[in-house]
Amino acid sequence: MAYFSRNQDGIERGGKIVADLLCAFMLAAFSIVFFGVLGGVVAFAILEAALIGIDYLVPNAADEASGAVVR
Repeated sequence: MAYFSRNQDGIERGGKIVADLLCAFMLAAFSIVFFGVLGGVVAFAILEAALIGIDYLVPNAADEASGAVVR
């Protein structure tokens, strides 16, 4: 699955990257607060791996193909 669609301009792409980074920092902060430093880092890594895996496995409505295909 492509991270950016073809009809997104530079501002929209930059906003998407900033939003994803802010969400990642927030998830890391919550996991460290709830599980401590070591447990939080491990929990954050597991969570991010699961989110990235889902992003690649869920098919995109635009191309109706599995996101697991290497492009």
